[in-house]
Amino acid sequence: MCPPDLVEERTNLFGVSREQLANFLRRIDDRPYRANQVLKWLYHERELDIGAMTNLSKIFRAELSSLTDVTLPTALHESVSSDGTAKWIVETIDGGAVESVLIPDGRRNTLCISSQRGCSLDCAFCATGKQGFAGNLRVEDMVGQAILARDWLAQDDSRGELTNIVFMGMGEPLMNFESAMTASDIFMDDLAFGLSKRRVTISTAGVVPRILDMCGRTEASLAVSLHAPNDELRDYLVPINRKYPIKELLNACREYLASLGDRRIVTIEYTLIHSVNDSDALALDLSRLLRDFRCKVNLIQFNPIECSDLQRPSLNRLQSFQRVLMDNKIMVTHRKTRGLDIDAACGQLVGSFADKTRRRERYRELQSTSAL
Repeated sequence: MCPPDLVEERTNLFGVSREQLANFLRRIDDRPYRANQVLKWLYHERELDIGAMTNLSKIFRAELSSLTDVTLPTALHESVSSDGTAKWIVETIDGGAVESVLIPDGRRNTLCISSQRGCSLDCAFCATGKQGFAGNLRVEDMVGQAILARDWLAQDDSRGELTNIVFMGMGEPLMNFESAMTASDIFMDDLAFGLSKRRVTISTAGVVPRILDMCGRTEASLAVSLHAPNDELRDYLVPINRKYPIKELLNACREYLASLGDRRIVTIEYTLIHSVNDSDALALDLSRLLRDFRCKVNLIQFNPIECSDLQRPSLNRLQSFQRVLMDNKIMVTHRKTRGLDIDAACGQLVGSFADKTRRRERYRELQSTSAL
């Protein structure tokens, strides 16, 4: 069934999946292959002028133009780190600004996209959460971030192509569920970006009902921001844990894995914070927790943010934590910090938007008070 927004207003062609587009185009022409033709023009030919889509009839093009648009978000500012990481401040179609980050690594180019303006979850180590929350992004805002990165890469043949997309920017993608799922469909569609299901990753702080809703809805990879091996510590670091504790979270992940098959795994994101969650004892607890869980652990050194006294652990501490996991047969990697000099590292994205929650104001008041 065609979503209500496709009927009530002009449809942005970058905001619909192939199935949604086919349903919409039946209003103009009841030939299902029309959606394939339009998608190829948009994503393969990179044509934004509907009038130039010459294998469509003039009558079809005229009606399509009257019912749709191809508006994309625009880059307000671009920064490139000394390590090659690129960050854009992107103006969304509805106003406000979010940030997206492109991380080059050899032949791999990974784009970290935002799904919301701010975030309502307020995790202790994340700058985005300290900024408050202003609302969800549209599908076309998420797809537009990928088009921006793709076109930037195309300016220089030596940069390669966009190979991976991760929903790890601003916001909790599973609290913008339908839009995030539709964007994922577009990223994995051969007529659009054509990325493998293993190369599109949804990262969540643990919205258990929506993880279960992913079963049968998508085959994207799943990453979970865990950051603690027990509920007491995770309640502090990731407050949504008070609603969906670790046991429920891992059980939901198991159900999602069961829907994908035996060869898929979940990525466990673990941000190490000095003297908070980086001890060898906690590493051992984490090993026990994940012993029978199909996953790999991605260790991340905490990156400094405004409105937080948390500190970055030493590399020696990270390596010790990593050794404990490896000794207990847990697959583990270390995500190197990238883009630190342009505030593009993990947990540092802030953007610019009107905070509906007043959280940003409260944090700054607290910071001012503590400085007295």
